Amino acid sequence: MRLTKEQINRYHEDGFLLLDSLLSTDEAALLAEAFERDALVPGPQRVVEEDGERVRAVYASHRRQPEYAGLIRDPRLLVPVQQLLTEDVYIYQFKINAKPGFGGEKWAWHQDYVAWRIADNLPAPRQVNVALFLDAVDEFNGPVIFLPGSHRSGLVNDTRRATRSEQHLDPDDIALTAEQLSGLVAERGMVSPKGPAGSVVLFSSEIVHGSAPNMSPFPRRLAIMTYNDTANLPSWPGEPRPEYVVGRDTEPLRPLDTTFLDALEGALV
Repeated sequence: MRLTKEQINRYHEDGFLLLDSLLSTDEAALLAEAFERDALVPGPQRVVEEDGERVRAVYASHRRQPEYAGLIRDPRLLVPVQQLLTEDVYIYQFKINAKPGFGGEKWAWHQDYVAWRIADNLPAPRQVNVALFLDAVDEFNGPVIFLPGSHRSGLVNDTRRATRSEQHLDPDDIALTAEQLSGLVAERGMVSPKGPAGSVVLFSSEIVHGSAPNMSPFPRRLAIMTYNDTANLPSWPGEPRPEYVVGRDTEPLRPLDTTFLDALEGALV
């Protein structure tokens, strides 16, 4: 999988790129099963909804589930990232955002790089996010909404205004104000990529995005792999954030010779 010049230009222009049905629905179903297993593993890597029961997010599944350990090296994901960023990248953060049906909460309007600069002293926005749909995403189940081209406006809000969670820096902590968002929407508009399970969205760490609550009966589970340039490492003046939130293995990743599923099946033979 290699991006065309037109796709690369589109990514840099809009700040995101949808790759429809990049993985098969069977592959997505296998990854969804792996997430459900991982969501049962106790530990601080599990973030729950305000009801204290339903899982809102799980971090670092690639360290516990072989499906995700292979996925981050799958050439369909890693090669496009290398084209957009650099040959030498590693997983800075891996999380799966789970919006269960009938009430998965919203994610506030924010820019990812703001959080990473504040919390990890990350030098530059040299990241590409890869968001994989584990479920079909439509207008009903809380799709991510992007403001196209907003990554070219710089950091809109660069301060932490609240502390919703002690586990991680929540988008609510760095949310844009209504005035900031209204101005950007008037200038940029809003787009919400949709597609079947297995589709992928590549998006900039500086693009403004958020999502509404999931009021539908259908789940919207989204695996987000953040690749960072190995020459752009975080540094902490004090205690670093936990390893499950910020990856410490900065060895450059190299693509598998095949898909993660074929590699997994080969290992089981």
